[in-house]
Amino acid sequence: MKICKLALIAVILPAIPLFLSHCGIYSFQGTATNARTITIAEFYNNTELAPPTIGQVFTNRLKDYMIQNTNLSVVAENGELQLEGIITGYQLTQVAPVAGADPARGDLAASTRFTITVKVTYVNTLDPTMSFKERSFSFFKDFSNDLSFADVEESLTRQIMDQLILDIFNASVANW
Repeated sequence: MKICKLALIAVILPAIPLFLSHCGIYSFQGTATNARTITIAEFYNNTELAPPTIGQVFTNRLKDYMIQNTNLSVVAENGELQLEGIITGYQLTQVAPVAGADPARGDLAASTRFTITVKVTYVNTLDPTMSFKERSFSFFKDFSNDLSFADVEESLTRQIMDQLILDIFNASVANW
């Protein structure tokens, strides 16, 4: 009896990924869609503080992510899936107040929070119920006030963009 259960498990267990990927629930390429193409319009920078190239950099990184992590082809227009957006926030906020800080010296906080926010519209032409309009995605990283923002800006921007791209992917193509 034990041998029969083990044999049954040995046959069924390997078949589960095949079943799941063919019934449209989830594909192991990370997508939950039958779409083959995606159009990603350039994200525009609608902030005063961000570098002027941030929209183009974000768009290119988002396209690269889709190419590397899905079977979707990125097309210039009329993709079955469509993403577009605006970078709406690029801000620094003082956090972690310091006890006994001297307001005259301007050292009221031990760290600064760097936040980037994007507003995204996603259109799924194959299943419009999966679409969303102007959904906001935001992520931040804190850094010590002992460091200059200019010294950490590029690294933190890259880390924040990575998380934003993952969040956008999960909300749209992966449908999580």
